[in-house]
Amino acid sequence: MEKAFSIVTPSYNQGDFVGETIKSVMAQDYPGVEHIVVDNCSTDRTNDILKKYPHLDLVCEPDQGQSDAVNKGFKKASGDIIGWLNADDLYLPGCFKAVSDFFVANPSCDLVYGNYRLIDVTGKVLSYRQELSFDLFMLKYLHVLYIPSTTTFFRRRVIEEGNFLDTQYHYAMDYEFFLRLALKGYKFHHIPKFLADFRTHADSKTQKQTLAPKQEMEKALLQHDPYLRRFNGIGRAGMRGALMAAARLERYMLKFFNGAYFYSEK
Repeated sequence: MEKAFSIVTPSYNQGDFVGETIKSVMAQDYPGVEHIVVDNCSTDRTNDILKKYPHLDLVCEPDQGQSDAVNKGFKKASGDIIGWLNADDLYLPGCFKAVSDFFVANPSCDLVYGNYRLIDVTGKVLSYRQELSFDLFMLKYLHVLYIPSTTTFFRRRVIEEGNFLDTQYHYAMDYEFFLRLALKGYKFHHIPKFLADFRTHADSKTQKQTLAPKQEMEKALLQHDPYLRRFNGIGRAGMRGALMAAARLERYMLKFFNGAYFYSEK
């Protein structure tokens, strides 16, 4: 039994990459896929490129940031499975089939995420990132988000039950979203396959800002973790540091013993 996909792509001035992103969705050659692109009135050549693909469900209007744009796409999504692919990232061949097969085999699963490759502006592979099975402790306290949104897919019921990105977040919206869903009891699972490419380049948000994402992650953690809120000042900083160190150690040890640091393309 095959599932239909809805892919949501927020877009703003990514004319150098958005064409490749669209082609990576089309290359899945999977039936029943809708690709929703929400563009914030791009001023580069993005619109000229988008017009080349009439199959797109295209929204071109001002928005209040990336979270708002993604939410617009989520609200339009009609597929059984929803994915969020930024306008400079790519899906790898066979991604949709792997995700669909996993959901069919695991009906209680709500969200899945997979491994990814880190690529540069030219598409050259810089590294292979193998992830771990879901762990709430690591999700909460790790210094980075280890669930890559580029490889994450979830059932439409997650949206139908009123779960959207919090628009007050502009960098850690994915972290806050996943943390909130996990605490609500939604079931996460890891697919041990490479599903997507995450592109790093000088104009990406994560390259332009390094402090803001960390600050937003801390804000989201405090919003959802009553344990940390019991502490103040130095006490909170000390406890946060200890929990972060424990989460890092757990991650490094698990990745080491699972061979995640020794992957090479075959």
